[in-house]
Amino acid sequence: MIQRLRIPILLTATALLASLASATDTVGAPLPPLPPFPSIPAAQPFDSVPMADSRSAPEVKLDLPITPGPYAPTWESIEKNYPGTPTWLREAKFGIWVHFGPQAAGKSGDWYARNLYIPDSGPYKNHLANFGHPSEVGYKEVLRDWNPTKLDPAKLVKIYKDAGARYLIIQGVHHDQFDMWNSKYQPWNSTRLGPKRDFLGEWSKAARADGIRFGVTFHHEYSWWWWQTAFGADGPNGPKPGVPYDGHLTLADGKGKWWEGLDPRLLYGIDLREYKGVSAAANKGWGPPADGIFQNHAAYAKWYATWWALRMMDVVDKYQPDFIYTDGFSSQPFSGYGTGIGQKSDAMQRVIADFYNKTLQRRGKVDVFSIVKFRGKTNGTVNTAEADIPKDIKSDQDWIAESPVGDWFYAPGFTNDSGAVIRNLLEEVSRDGNIGVCICPLPDGSLDDGTVKMLKEIGEWTRINGAGIYGSKAWTSLGEGADGKLNVLPGGKLGRDQAEHRFFPTDIRFTVGKDGNLYAYCMTVPATGTQMRITSLGTTANALGKPVKSVTLLGYTGPLTWKQTPDALVVILPNTSAFRTALGFKIATQ
Repeated sequence: MIQRLRIPILLTATALLASLASATDTVGAPLPPLPPFPSIPAAQPFDSVPMADSRSAPEVKLDLPITPGPYAPTWESIEKNYPGTPTWLREAKFGIWVHFGPQAAGKSGDWYARNLYIPDSGPYKNHLANFGHPSEVGYKEVLRDWNPTKLDPAKLVKIYKDAGARYLIIQGVHHDQFDMWNSKYQPWNSTRLGPKRDFLGEWSKAARADGIRFGVTFHHEYSWWWWQTAFGADGPNGPKPGVPYDGHLTLADGKGKWWEGLDPRLLYGIDLREYKGVSAAANKGWGPPADGIFQNHAAYAKWYATWWALRMMDVVDKYQPDFIYTDGFSSQPFSGYGTGIGQKSDAMQRVIADFYNKTLQRRGKVDVFSIVKFRGKTNGTVNTAEADIPKDIKSDQDWIAESPVGDWFYAPGFTNDSGAVIRNLLEEVSRDGNIGVCICPLPDGSLDDGTVKMLKEIGEWTRINGAGIYGSKAWTSLGEGADGKLNVLPGGKLGRDQAEHRFFPTDIRFTVGKDGNLYAYCMTVPATGTQMRITSLGTTANALGKPVKSVTLLGYTGPLTWKQTPDALVVILPNTSAFRTALGFKIATQ
């Protein structure tokens, strides 16, 4: 069981928010105060209220000023003025996802905060065993006691950079609503609870000291329906049947307790289970409620979207990231459908316009970007492919493939395999993408030995083979395989399936390097003396337009035997015993 410290927090919720909002910004003009928390109507019976139609609902325009400049808070203005995705993203190609926060304390993988309130789930059972019953010891107590004393951003940045990463994707706030910085608008943050550290400040300082780009991610848009599990209770067969979990607690309930002055509504939100399907969606593995608007809570929805936006603007103000990232599964946050149910508003456009105008003022140019997850092609945004490998080359917009090793938060039993990461990198880069690999620290902030070994091996490979990775673009073909069929690494989180997937000497991926040469990567390391045939590069196909002049095996300094025949480029492999995972070939033409 975790230790329970009784340290009263004496400020009221209103006073605490006011004190946060009056804090001095590290960079930039002060942001506006957060509007007062609106009154909440009396709850209607559980699952009784159909949500209003989102298609006919108007888009709410937030009363939220933005930094002056050419970017207005509309997609039209953003697309018109944005100069294009900065070249550094294509140069970088490989990033590390720092997806870390107090949910790691549960040792239960992703979404621990929500799932600990789902009876009979693995996280619920883990929470009972390690912390207590969620009616008495809920997620707020996890926040209070979590303290990753071994998290050393400066040390980790060097490890990630040595592995070949050229940028970091740093979690700012997950669905749990806990801000990992000195937040102006959220008192439930890492400088006031738990470790009492400004993690974004530490990460940004470390990244800049090592000359590596970084962005900050925000996952708190759909927290208002995601957190509905905290308003439940055990069923008749649970250890405390019918006893409400701590989502029901109020500000007044905190008097005399360690969390006095902290409003639970700023962590768990409010009870929205009156809307049909909301509780069911929150309690299942994955899937948002049906499309719709929380029409009984219009004032709260507008306040919530404003709060969401101000926290992102606060991070831009303080830490000047190279990109921002919003999670979700719709065209944009607060879209009225998918994960964006509840309201339609221009919150996302306001945040992006403010980000770009502010960057223009600071840097004299807009060399930043915004990831709006699953948004279609829009000049001014970058897309993602979560745990996915696109079928074909995708060059219509810039994108980053997100792949966690194991899961998005720590749990025991991950498969730390460098080959899976390297081959995933080749799959994505050959399709004209980037890759952001999530490496989960342990709850104390350290990396286990298997992870350190994996990262070291990835670094050894990228130092040898990086010429066809960094700054590369897709060729006319992403690759080839036996009998004209691609043998593709399985999608999903990187684990045993990817580590054990078999590739053969016929499995090739192509890129065009920054130097203009074609690079061919064999997805395995064939035996010494193997006659490797790259059928796309025969003289009959004339795919290169010119005869091959030279073939170089990256990392090998001796002579290489090769010939270009009508039906293939044939390479006789030298001693390959020192190579790992995949071979890279530089192919120059006359």
